[in-house]
Amino acid sequence: MKSLLPCLVLAACTDGGSNIPEIPEVKSDLPRNSAPNVSPSDLAAVVAGNTAFAVDLYKQVRTEQGNLFMSPHSISTALAMTFAGANGMTAAQMADALHFTLPPEQLHPAFNKLDLELASRAASASGDTIPFRLTTANAIFGQKDWEFSSPFLDTLAVSYGAGLRVLDFAADPEAQRLLINEWVEAKTNDKIKDLLPAGSITDLTRLVLTNAIYFSAAWDEPFEASETADRPFTIAGGQTVAVPTLHQNHERGYGEGSGYKAAELPYDGNKLSMVVVVPDDLAAFEASLTAQKLGEITDSISTHALDLTLPKFKFEAPLGLKKTLMNLGMVDAFMFDIADFSGIDGTRRLAITDVLHKGFVAIDEKGTEAAAATAVIVGTTSLPQPATLVVDKPFVFFIRDIPTGAILFIGRVVDPRP
Repeated sequence: MKSLLPCLVLAACTDGGSNIPEIPEVKSDLPRNSAPNVSPSDLAAVVAGNTAFAVDLYKQVRTEQGNLFMSPHSISTALAMTFAGANGMTAAQMADALHFTLPPEQLHPAFNKLDLELASRAASASGDTIPFRLTTANAIFGQKDWEFSSPFLDTLAVSYGAGLRVLDFAADPEAQRLLINEWVEAKTNDKIKDLLPAGSITDLTRLVLTNAIYFSAAWDEPFEASETADRPFTIAGGQTVAVPTLHQNHERGYGEGSGYKAAELPYDGNKLSMVVVVPDDLAAFEASLTAQKLGEITDSISTHALDLTLPKFKFEAPLGLKKTLMNLGMVDAFMFDIADFSGIDGTRRLAITDVLHKGFVAIDEKGTEAAAATAVIVGTTSLPQPATLVVDKPFVFFIRDIPTGAILFIGRVVDPRP
């Protein structure tokens, strides 16, 4: 007999755009709080929790083959919106897995504050070569005529700027899937396509929550195209291949520690940067990765006259995160007979069926395009020491926001070839 239980699908996605499909929207009467009263300690707590979750997530998915790229910030935000409707053990497990340490009345405003901080970064950039764009968007897609809780909608409106877009999953789930994918594609500058695969939306779907983040920016000091050449890169498995590789000798952030060397490449405006980490042993480094280790890496970086070679790369990486989140302890949320999302609609009939994510990243001589946010290192006025970093084997990289320390993207390149 066909189950009559509705289901909840979450989509954590990446990037920003314009041709958004017109979908009827139901919104709370409350406007988004554009100036939330959030203490520095609450903002720091959200950033620290998201960083810990990013590391936990990375260590779970590192067993996937090939290149990896994801936005833990996007995933955390989509799940934070869902958390607004969770109660009981379901909420407790989500808070533990996601490292949410603040009570809800402080957590959601802190997420809002972080999102608004990120939205302000463009003001520092010149956009002379590549227009600086760091945009985030949140949306809820709900079943037509389904009753959703007013406090739940209020929280999403006030802290996430999200209204409820009305779709009819019951009548035509495939058409609704395509509409959501169009929204994602538009919000990601056409970089994330088909986030929701065929079959992920059914006539029992009642709610889809999405977060999209798009980032593009020029390097603070672009690479010269004339310096780009094919250079050797040892891919996973030991084979050496020739790949197009950037080269630059310039004042950059460089650091090293036990088992790794790292470089930091700031973006236009010096508010975001990409940190490239080349481990002596990739598997050992990934296995030992912690939030504290990431902090040690960034703390080790100082300004040097850095001779840097870095392969160009461009790829996308889809991830299904249901099993990963369950492994992190978020179990009840996926169990129809146990899940408690009564804060969403006043019933115990909702459960998550999947959490889907897809990231895109590309770097070249001019800059980066990604679902990401980043950090930057400010140089000193003293004469820098020389250093060399040849990125010719698998490496890890992350994009962080320097003022807050938020890690917006994290990834791994084991083969830079397209």
